[in-house]
This record gives sequence, structure tokens and C-alpha cells, in this order.
Amino acid sequence: MTSNPATGDRPENQESQVTTPPSLRAPAPARPLILGVSGASGLIYAVRAVRFLLLSDYTVELVASKSAYMVWQAELNIRMPADPSAQEEFWRQQAGDVTTGKLRCHSWQDVGANIASGSFRTLGMIVIPASMSTVAKLAAGLSSDLLERAADVQLKEGRKLVIVPRETPFSLIHLRNLTALAEAGARIVPAIPAWYHHPKTVEDLVDFVVARAFDQLDIDCIPISRWEGY
Repeated sequence: MTSNPATGDRPENQESQVTTPPSLRAPAPARPLILGVSGASGLIYAVRAVRFLLLSDYTVELVASKSAYMVWQAELNIRMPADPSAQEEFWRQQAGDVTTGKLRCHSWQDVGANIASGSFRTLGMIVIPASMSTVAKLAAGLSSDLLERAADVQLKEGRKLVIVPRETPFSLIHLRNLTALAEAGARIVPAIPAWYHHPKTVEDLVDFVVARAFDQLDIDCIPISRWEGY
């Protein structure tokens, strides 16, 4: 399996068989989608999410937690820049040098950013990957940084919040925190891929999880083979 986080190395005809022609795709909505990237292992999930959203001309407001900087260093030996403008270029490069779509990055400390207010209208938010620390703080209603505040705003405004936890095994405390978030209205999409779509690469497995997270917000922009029965 390939480990390229951006483009992947699928057989040439695999993706073309399931990709919707650009002329038939619905235009991306004007409201932005918030992506929260916490310090959980599995940054490839965030990279692939950014890639497909930008390729489909979505507007993305991205905030990475303080711990996410350390995970980039630990997993890929890459230093993510702290400056928001430099970080935008960084994410576009990691996503395969994507030039389409709109991407705005925020500092984790900037609790006065637009996404910290309920009056800033969005499509919702996906926290991908979500660490258990972030899950615990959200379940307790804490907002110690911009990522947590933005997620808390989605809950209080009744908007869609999707949590993609990347942890194993789950302790009872983890499960209770995830249950509390589900009871508050969040959708929980564990980073658990399926195999019925016959994955050939690491990216196939990752993309399935990202696509299922997108499904919770009625976003269909990833060319995966969906189950149609036996």
C-alpha cells in the first residue's frame, strides 16, 4: 500500500470509474465548513479532507490545535508553520498542491476569530482526527482554544458537529464523553474503514472514513464505491 497522503497511487481506471463529471457536480455552497485538526494520530485524515473539499471548491476555515503541531513533527517529521498565511500554503502543499477552493487558517490561540461566534454562519464543523483530550473538553463544555470554542458554537447553535475520534481501545471515560457529545447533537464517526469497497491503498481506507464524515453534512465529493447490495 502507498503512503502518499495527498494523491495516492490508485490504478489509473479505479478513480475514473466512480468520479462524477465536473459538469454534473452541484456547486459548492457559499457558507464555509470548519475543519478542526486536533493532536490525535492520523493527520492523513485531515490532509485528505482538505484535499477533497478544496478540489470541490468549498470554502474551508481550518484551525489546528497546539498539539497538532507536535503530531506533524512526530508522524511525518514536518514542521507546520504557526503563521496563518504560511499555514494555508502548507496545507495546500500537503494536500497535493491544490489551487482551487478557499482556505483560511486560524491560530489555535485566536479566540476572537470569526468561527468563534455563533453569528458567523457555517455548514458545520468536522473535528478530524479528534483526540480524546479534545473530546473530553468538548463533552465538558470547555473552550480553552479556538478549536474547542468553534466546536462548542456548533452545538449551542444547533449546527452539525462531526467528531472523528482516532483512538484505540476506548476506555469507559472515552465512551461516556463520546456519548455525551452524541446526546448533545454531535455525530460520532470513528476512524474505522470498511473493506466492501475493495481498498487497494492506504488512501482508499482513509478516504472511506473521510467520505462517511462528509456524509453527515450531506457533502458528496469523494469518489468512493458505495454499497449497493449483493
